[in-house]
Amino acid sequence: MVANLLDENAPGYRHITVQPLAGAIGAQLGGFDLRTRQSDDVIDEIRRAFLQYLVVFVREQQLEPHHLVTFARQFGELDPHHVLRGMNEAPEILEIVREPTDKYIFAPGWHADVTWQQKPVLGAMLYGVEVPDSGGDTLFANQYLAYESLSDGLRSALDKLNAIHTAAKTYGDGAEKLTHVHLMKVDRSEAVKGFSAHPVVRTHPETGRKALFLNSGYTVGFEGMVEAESKPLLDYLFEHSTRPEFTCRFRWSPGSIAFWDNRCSVHCPIDDYFGQRRRTWRITLQGDEPRR
Repeated sequence: MVANLLDENAPGYRHITVQPLAGAIGAQLGGFDLRTRQSDDVIDEIRRAFLQYLVVFVREQQLEPHHLVTFARQFGELDPHHVLRGMNEAPEILEIVREPTDKYIFAPGWHADVTWQQKPVLGAMLYGVEVPDSGGDTLFANQYLAYESLSDGLRSALDKLNAIHTAAKTYGDGAEKLTHVHLMKVDRSEAVKGFSAHPVVRTHPETGRKALFLNSGYTVGFEGMVEAESKPLLDYLFEHSTRPEFTCRFRWSPGSIAFWDNRCSVHCPIDDYFGQRRRTWRITLQGDEPRR
């Protein structure tokens, strides 16, 4: 059994409200309006909740793109998507639209964002502009707990390994299944060149805790191993890292925001709303190079 490592009473927050969503990850925040610039005290408490709960949610916000950009910049430098075009009025924001007739969703399956970059993003904010009446929830999983619940022997082995992360599967020949290729700002031959080797276990630069750092969306193998050697262990870790007791599930409503720590969590959009339109805005924060 994995212990509940979150403080259910969320004490010490004076300027915002904090309501944990699940035992392992996630909290809903309130008490502020993102159409106005937040005070340093509010930003400090949002950051603290973000680090404590790994993903935080805010509801009932009525935002224009510039509001989202201003809010995100209070947490660090922005890192616009390296492959896809941003919005004309806000190049920092990636608009993600799933039309009622689209067969596929953007970024399916469990993943952390752009881990094929040498410096994957610190975190991402997703704002729900149009959401389905039902369906389209997002799952999040705590990768601290995924690491800490492994056996001592496996943790010791993983501590020494690097994994290869690549953009080829997402932005190569099958890109039209995952996104509208006319929105790509580089051609496929350039997009698929994006790859990096990262520690399988990274130490969070702010909390000092260790987390699994691999995902089924971008991780293709272990450095120094062939595919046949890598696959069994990767498959086990992908399944282990998203066990139900490590997760929370967020139901979207118009005007909701999810803000997740990309360094210690993975997420998965649920594809159960075919025939309905979904439009979201995503903005990402510049990260650092993962370290052991």
